[in-house]
Amino acid sequence: MIAGAGGQFLASPMDRVKIILQIEGASSSTSSLPRTRGTWRTLRDIVRREGGRGLWKGWVPNCQRAALVCLGDLTTYDTVKQWILRNTSLRDTAVTHALSSFSSGLVSATLGTPADVVKSRMMSQQYHHGNRGSLYSSSLDCLTSTVRQEGFWALYKGFVPVWTRMAPWSLTFWLVYEEIRVLAGIGNF
Repeated sequence: MIAGAGGQFLASPMDRVKIILQIEGASSSTSSLPRTRGTWRTLRDIVRREGGRGLWKGWVPNCQRAALVCLGDLTTYDTVKQWILRNTSLRDTAVTHALSSFSSGLVSATLGTPADVVKSRMMSQQYHHGNRGSLYSSSLDCLTSTVRQEGFWALYKGFVPVWTRMAPWSLTFWLVYEEIRVLAGIGNF
């Protein structure tokens, strides 16, 4: 969780730029940022308008999401793999790794999607003087407001795309990781 959150903290400026570029063309009620023409210009515009700290707006929910995704991926993969090895006739092979990674991708998406919704909303909202968000004052405020106004399932908007993005990544990562360990003579995870 710490490694995931730390890595995401370092990447937060580019994630904010990505969110701004993705909402390009949205109405001015959704974003106070003017139309932009690319990554580097967007970075420069944020720094000019908001200072260097503006690059890290939304870093808290960003890091929360990364920590939850890492937690879900690593713990589920290991837990499911050990359960399969103890309770089935399957051996420590690519089939076991694929089943474990499928499960870890599902749990990661389940844990990460609500945080992804909060992160996206926090990063794309307008900010007023004093760095106060126009819609939400914190991640918790965003979470509770979303549930109150739109219902619990609003936290899972985009779940299918999130999972279909995470599942192949998880499958590829764990299959390759396990094979590299075997080829290096370390043995399976």
